[in-house]
Amino acid sequence: MRACVLVFSGLDPSGGAGIQADIEAIAAQGAHALPVVTALTVQDNQRVMEVAPVDAGLLTRQAALLLETMTIRAVKLGIPGSLANAEAVAAIVLRLRARQPALPVVLDPVLASGHGDPLARGDALAALAPLLAVATVATPNLPEAAALGQAACPHMLVTGGHGDGGEVVNRWHSRDGVREWRWPRLPGEFHGSGCTLAASLAARLALGDGIEQALDRAQRACNQALADSYAIAQGQRIPRRIEHRGA
Repeated sequence: MRACVLVFSGLDPSGGAGIQADIEAIAAQGAHALPVVTALTVQDNQRVMEVAPVDAGLLTRQAALLLETMTIRAVKLGIPGSLANAEAVAAIVLRLRARQPALPVVLDPVLASGHGDPLARGDALAALAPLLAVATVATPNLPEAAALGQAACPHMLVTGGHGDGGEVVNRWHSRDGVREWRWPRLPGEFHGSGCTLAASLAARLALGDGIEQALDRAQRACNQALADSYAIAQGQRIPRRIEHRGA
């Protein structure tokens, strides 16, 4: 039976980020996504113009049925869209953890688009607090990590795409210390790179990888997807996720 990843994320009509990116990245690793949309957006591959959170009650009912009928091996969290949705998602994770205490939960703590456009109604940082409380691993970029500060999360992979220099340095922070991965900095800008990484990581954990192996494989998959990216319009390119497994 194929490993299932329960996914909470927003809908990006450009297909570059959000729930479509998650589905593609998880499928590329050989797992199956169970997608629950947290917010509808008005956006393209460059800018986010509007975010409309879905009803928290609907989100809860969708997930509740999946919990009854399917075995969930990991959870991937993207934008909640609102504090109410974040609280509903956290409650769902706690229900799962009651019967699966070691369930891995991957959080992509998105605060804004690459151009700084907000991705939640109200305070985006406050909306992340309930999700951080249940996450096993978070994958912030450098600005997100600075905003989160000393967030209580067992594992934090801080990605260096917003840094300078010829290499992207990703740093894994855990109770055991810090490990670095270095990747050649690729030319251009990409839409959905964070989603690609976090979803790939959730899939690897769902398939049974240990945390270090999962982090390594997910980064390899993401790097290859960016290297093979394609254009759908002027501006940010779309990662080619579907063919890459990172093994």
